Amino acid sequence: MDAPPPKIPLSGIIRMLFVILLFSFLPLLVSGRRDWWEGWAYALLILLHFIASRALLIRYNPDLALERSRSLAHTGVKPWDRILAPVMALGGTLIAASAGLGVRFGAEAPFSPPVQAMAFLLILFGLVIGTWAMMKNCFFSGVVRIQTERGHTVVTAGPYTWVRHPGYSATLLSFIALPFFLNAPVALLSAGFLLVISILRTSMEDAALMEELPGYQEYSRTVRYRLVPGVW
Repeated sequence: MDAPPPKIPLSGIIRMLFVILLFSFLPLLVSGRRDWWEGWAYALLILLHFIASRALLIRYNPDLALERSRSLAHTGVKPWDRILAPVMALGGTLIAASAGLGVRFGAEAPFSPPVQAMAFLLILFGLVIGTWAMMKNCFFSGVVRIQTERGHTVVTAGPYTWVRHPGYSATLLSFIALPFFLNAPVALLSAGFLLVISILRTSMEDAALMEELPGYQEYSRTVRYRLVPGVW
């Protein structure tokens, strides 16, 4: 008889809901504008993506949903990632908040509708790739650690055939495109900060996997690039 799927603690569910609601509506809250259609479109997109991705995760990989709900509470988290993981999350929050501030104080909005439309498609593409990576990688934790208790192995399917860290690639694509969609050039500074943190975290995680995860060195010789095919 199969064991029942693991249950996410109620505290973890409440925490996730609070974070996603805050992150979704943060640009609107900071802007103080009810007529900012880009802010509403962003909030609805992030909410719908969260609901769809977590429904898929709970349905098809509840063990990973439990893993991600605990994040920094896990043992074995790399000491440097106890700093970088929250800082990276903060980077996304800074983009949303600075975009709202730019709109609130009437900063110049130079991006044309075609640029905004392209940015929206890039954000959507990034969200889809990120969800795909999470569904293909049952070890897609929110923190860097070798999950020995879960039989951690190298994942080579899906977007992992293109780059070694498609989750980071997808996040960066969405967040770099976000200031253009929200028509808030001031948020590009926060996007640049997130880019630096993401490259640093990717480099350190890749080095840890090279050293500690069996088979990862062989995989790295097949998939050469970490974040961007043909670049790095």
